[in-house]
Amino acid sequence: MATYLIVDTLLDQPEIYEEYKLKAKPLVEQYGGEYLARGGNLILKETDLWSPTRMVLVRFPDTASATRFYESAEYQAILPISKQSARRTMVMLEGI
Repeated sequence: MATYLIVDTLLDQPEIYEEYKLKAKPLVEQYGGEYLARGGNLILKETDLWSPTRMVLVRFPDTASATRFYESAEYQAILPISKQSARRTMVMLEGI
């Protein structure tokens, strides 16, 4: 069953975040992930619980692959770049 990594990102330092994006993409792909959306135009319809800012959607083949990606030493090494340049909420969601 596919697992989707859903990330809402508020960029504080976009120029630094660009470095994170460049380094994260090949790692996502290495672990079987595929970007489905990456910071595209948002059309908000309902925001009772949360109002997203910049969304990223990545599909992994399964939860194990998504978890291996997130917990990998390579990803953990670049995660501080993201934390320095942005605030995020990240969810792994099993789906079809």
